[in-house]
Amino acid sequence: MIKLFSLKQQKKEEESAGGTKGSSKKASAAQLRIQKDINELNLPKTCDISFSDPRRPPNFKLVICPMEGFYKSGKFVFSFKVGQGYPHAPPKVKCETMVYHPNIALEGNVCLNILREDWKPVLTINSIIYGLQYLFLEPNPEDPLNKEAAEVLQNNRRLFEQNVQRSMRGGYIGSIYFERCLK
Repeated sequence: MIKLFSLKQQKKEEESAGGTKGSSKKASAAQLRIQKDINELNLPKTCDISFSDPRRPPNFKLVICPMEGFYKSGKFVFSFKVGQGYPHAPPKVKCETMVYHPNIALEGNVCLNILREDWKPVLTINSIIYGLQYLFLEPNPEDPLNKEAAEVLQNNRRLFEQNVQRSMRGGYIGSIYFERCLK
């Protein structure tokens, strides 16, 4: 579990160190909410999170290493960018690992309903993490970003599984080369 200082605690420490109320920056609603979400994270054992700057948590990386399904033993990195509109607007999530998946475009865009039309301010970073993990357990060919992968999954599950394994080992699927992403 990641332990981060809350923004309120930092503010109190700054004020007690001689800062005045007028000179300290006020935390935005988005900053307070993302801090709360991060402090309350309950990561599954297949996930890990890292921050480039722990004092600025809005942007971070998530690593998912599925332990079952088509993507077992893979290692997939996602970047999260949380804007000032959070929690009223979802964070921007991109998959940095090129993956053969019906719901993840080769450019990294992710098709997850709670990141688009079904987003609600009551949803948290934890909700998104569990949604992403579920995409690796149950790819959804009904709502694809990678139409070719979705078609193969619908028509020939065995070929889809072979393509996933080939792509994770590092290899070509058609004319597209995938970097090795096995852990």
